[in-house]
Amino acid sequence: MIRLRLYTTLGCHLCEQLEALLVTLCATPYRLDRVEISDDDVLVERYGVRIPVLVDEAGEELDRGMEPERLAGWLADRGWLDEAAWQQLQQQLSGETSPETVKGATLRGGRRYLG
Repeated sequence: MIRLRLYTTLGCHLCEQLEALLVTLCATPYRLDRVEISDDDVLVERYGVRIPVLVDEAGEELDRGMEPERLAGWLADRGWLDEAAWQQLQQQLSGETSPETVKGATLRGGRRYLG
């Protein structure tokens, strides 16, 4: 199991988007440690305009991981990308398939929920 750290803050919708993508795209079991930056002035200074920031065990950071292409590339570089899920997500984002075909997604009331 890999350990990842997510620098975040309460109510960060971009952080929630990254977490949903991570559930879909990461093929390796992981533990996600969330670090609340608002509790620490140093963290606010470092990450305040960059969140969400995802960090691997080696300390390598990913800014803007809520962008599917960036997260997929970062995961692929580490051998953690679920290639089939990424292909399905790309098809869904391009309008080639419906949202319910994405791994772990359900469609309710016209909205896609990852779970």
